[in-house]
Amino acid sequence: MEHIIKILLLIFLAITFIQSGLDKIVDWKGNLGWLKGHFSKTIFKNVVPLLVGIILLLECISGVLALAGAIQFATLDSSSLALYAAIISCITLLLLLLGQRVAKDYDGARTIVIYFIPAIFLVYLLQ
Repeated sequence: MEHIIKILLLIFLAITFIQSGLDKIVDWKGNLGWLKGHFSKTIFKNVVPLLVGIILLLECISGVLALAGAIQFATLDSSSLALYAAIISCITLLLLLLGQRVAKDYDGARTIVIYFIPAIFLVYLLQ
């Protein structure tokens, strides 16, 4: 139980990113259609599929690493995967924040910040 806060934060990130990645995979066309509209008046309008693919890849990596990091903490008392998960999660969230700001979706950007706070706190705890 020594690392329970870190494990809970890792599980939070795993749920967040694995669910988001699976949603993109299951409803690729729907997500892509919505995002093309969301970014239609931005500098990203011609590269939305590429950017969604990059975000999907980062979300999957973040989620799987977070889950593996939680398991590693619980079984081996080691934090190497956890730190990578936290850092990649923060990078992913910063990219999502950039997209929301470019699209002038300030409510969406505010939501990303809510996820960023526990992710950056986890980096702090693990460094």
